[in-house]
Amino acid sequence: MRLVIGGYAQGKLDYVLEKYHLRENMVWDGHLPADEAGQAGTVVINHLHHWVKRRILEGGCPEEEILSFAGKFSDCIMISDEIGNGIVPVDPAEREYRERMGRILIRLADMAEGVERVICGIGQTIK
Repeated sequence: MRLVIGGYAQGKLDYVLEKYHLRENMVWDGHLPADEAGQAGTVVINHLHHWVKRRILEGGCPEEEILSFAGKFSDCIMISDEIGNGIVPVDPAEREYRERMGRILIRLADMAEGVERVICGIGQTIK
């Protein structure tokens, strides 16, 4: 599994598609595929942070769910905006999301074979 992070609109998806020679039909935008989808090769999860926020709002446990997914789909690339840089939100729910997203990214980075940060469309390997 690989993790790609970066700020909003920094070219993360384009970077991943070009670097790993993938097609857009391999991209799941803001949700996780069913089990059988991963058998077709590399799976790209774009906007992972949107999925996490939705699962929190639905009362799910994104921490357990994403770690289970990553264990099943070792040939996946997860793309997420960096959440947590900047002003601390006033809304308690937004603070909870920010905290949980940060902890999820830490766990995924620990599991990942590689972690890259993309800024201005340029990738920097950090693991």
